[in-house]
Amino acid sequence: MTALIVRASRLVGLALGLALCVLSARSAGAASLTDDRGVTVEIPATPTRIAAISFFATDLALALGVKPVATTYMYPGREPDFLLGIPKETKLIGQRAKPNLELLSETKPDIIIAMKRYTVGNAERFQKIAPYVAYNMELLSESYQEVADVSKILGKAEQGEKLNADFKRHLAEFGAKAPKDRHPSFVIMWGGDTPFAFHTENTAAAIVAAVGGDNIVGPMKQNGRFGIDLSLEALLAKNPDVIFIMEYGLERTHEGNPIWSQLSAVKNKRVYYVGDQWAETQGPIARELVLREAAHYLHPDVFPAVDVRAEAAKLISAATQN
Repeated sequence: MTALIVRASRLVGLALGLALCVLSARSAGAASLTDDRGVTVEIPATPTRIAAISFFATDLALALGVKPVATTYMYPGREPDFLLGIPKETKLIGQRAKPNLELLSETKPDIIIAMKRYTVGNAERFQKIAPYVAYNMELLSESYQEVADVSKILGKAEQGEKLNADFKRHLAEFGAKAPKDRHPSFVIMWGGDTPFAFHTENTAAAIVAAVGGDNIVGPMKQNGRFGIDLSLEALLAKNPDVIFIMEYGLERTHEGNPIWSQLSAVKNKRVYYVGDQWAETQGPIARELVLREAAHYLHPDVFPAVDVRAEAAKLISAATQN
């Protein structure tokens, strides 16, 4: 009887040991992080099927040599030149503010990386499809952490650190080369009857400021929004030298306002309708391209014009290009 008890105890101990080994292996393979909601999300080991709600995760994935399985767009039918279009294998799941969750589910993602303000209201529905991580995707200071976090999630932490280090170096180099005796005033805004303009901490605006621009909107207030509604009357009062316009659609109703033709930037042909990289600047490809474009638009006599697709092709590995 004693021998049987001893043998049973050994078997129980062996079974417990095996169970602990399995649990330990699972824990070692998985990871967790706290996103911009303040929620801790359990992440599967090295996810490969990435769904992006906003171009940020698509941008970063392509820079890291990974093709996402799903992404959103800014405007239907408009190809993002800074990503060389959307990879053929990537499913479009709708506009970033209204992603189609049914289409998203069909792609069977390992992880969903989303813009917080457009998705937080549906967090539970996203979480039922796959682990859901939400970031603000607004400020340059956040961009570095977002690139580092997601690169780590994808098992490419060192590559992410290098992307951040390279951009910081390029930002400093372009800033050092920019003329010190001139600081053109600028505004970055959505077009329309009542434009929405961005504070200097916004990623694109911070980059323009780093190469010598003076943002008429100025810095954010403490705990304030990243931008403001700016009437054309207020825009005329500030009268910037350079205007960057990110179009949501194809209408340019602001151009029909009599005030528009009075602006110095309009008279001097320094109004630039910029690509989606200016609205979705958090990723490493977009940051680099906006830096080069901003330097040229502010100082065309110092920095060359930019071929967005040609420059993007240098930043996206051949294996992930269309």
